[in-house]
Amino acid sequence: MNDISDILLISGSLRDGSSNSALLRTAATMMPDGFRAATYDGMADLPHFNPDDDREPLPQAVVDLRTRIEKSAALLICTPEYAGALPGSFKNLLDWTVGGIEIGDKPTAWINVSGNLTKAANAHASLRLVLNYTGAGIVEDACVHLPVSPGMIDDQGIITDADVRAGISQSLAHLTALVGQPAT
Repeated sequence: MNDISDILLISGSLRDGSSNSALLRTAATMMPDGFRAATYDGMADLPHFNPDDDREPLPQAVVDLRTRIEKSAALLICTPEYAGALPGSFKNLLDWTVGGIEIGDKPTAWINVSGNLTKAANAHASLRLVLNYTGAGIVEDACVHLPVSPGMIDDQGIITDADVRAGISQSLAHLTALVGQPAT
């Protein structure tokens, strides 16, 4: 029996040096006992979503995405806001999850790193809306806003700020506490 559960980390950014990806890299180094990070890095490989293609045989990149989600115990997402909404490539990823059942009831959370005055509110409201369509088990206490500035990220792309790291740790604790629990 496997005593380690994977937490799938999904960045909504394709940009090199993304603070969203830095947050997830940092979270990967802070996993609670019994959990390990599994980073999803196939977003750029996903085909454009077309409902006509959301049937067998699925494109291999979609099969890979859904398999990674299915095998994970929980999801942690970190996405930017672009032009007042979710980035197109990340929305495309989410669109490919709506037709599957893999996310249903899976503990899911996000951490918002926006330092803007709007706090990327539109993107995260949209993320909540789409995740509700997938049936994700949103873990409210694990969904937090932890602003990250470039000066908080070291040369290895890890966040060094103690307050942000404490927030990540607390978010992970709330998320992983619900792994294996029935959805409410």
